[in-house]
Amino acid sequence: MNSEPVRVVIVDDHPMVAEGIQSILESYDDINVIGTLSNGREAVDQMKQLAPDVVLMDLNMPEIGGLTATEMLLEAKPDTRILILSMHDSPEYISTALSHGAMGYILKDVPTDEIKTAIDVVMQGGRYLCTGAQGSLEPQDDTDREPLTSREQTVLLQLAQGKSNKEVANALDISVRTVETHRKNIKRKLGISSTAGLTRYAMEHGVLQGTGVGGL
Repeated sequence: MNSEPVRVVIVDDHPMVAEGIQSILESYDDINVIGTLSNGREAVDQMKQLAPDVVLMDLNMPEIGGLTATEMLLEAKPDTRILILSMHDSPEYISTALSHGAMGYILKDVPTDEIKTAIDVVMQGGRYLCTGAQGSLEPQDDTDREPLTSREQTVLLQLAQGKSNKEVANALDISVRTVETHRKNIKRKLGISSTAGLTRYAMEHGVLQGTGVGGL
């Protein structure tokens, strides 16, 4: 089977970390590291030109951090698989990263071959959490809901005003396909299946301005 190598970009503001990961990944024949960038802005600016399959994204970086960059990259190229690479193992960091669209979360102290495993898993459409990250996420309440990203809240507001996917796409200058992806994620996170339900949620939670967000 003569498939193309997986195109990987590493985004990390610590050159030694980026170089270390790059040298490990380049030892695999089926991976091609096509770029190492030092912050989220570089990632956003160069994504179209580089067109990676997988992005290894640090969280804490200057200019644009990993979460914002993840959201912006996925808006421009929804098929990109983003793996967060971080030192933080708190449930808040992990669940927030996943809610922003990352397909995996790896702690920086994992064995190096686990990064390769994570890339293989997300390339097959799966979600990958390293062992430390899984442990942090275990004790969760059923009542806990993934928070909506700022972009999803904006889309929800537009949908709740009765706009069609096309009208939302025009208003926010994004593709209809991106609106559909946001809409699907919003419904999944809120556990709501209908547009009427989304409108009701928006009214009850003060998303629609002028509905009176009592005392909050």
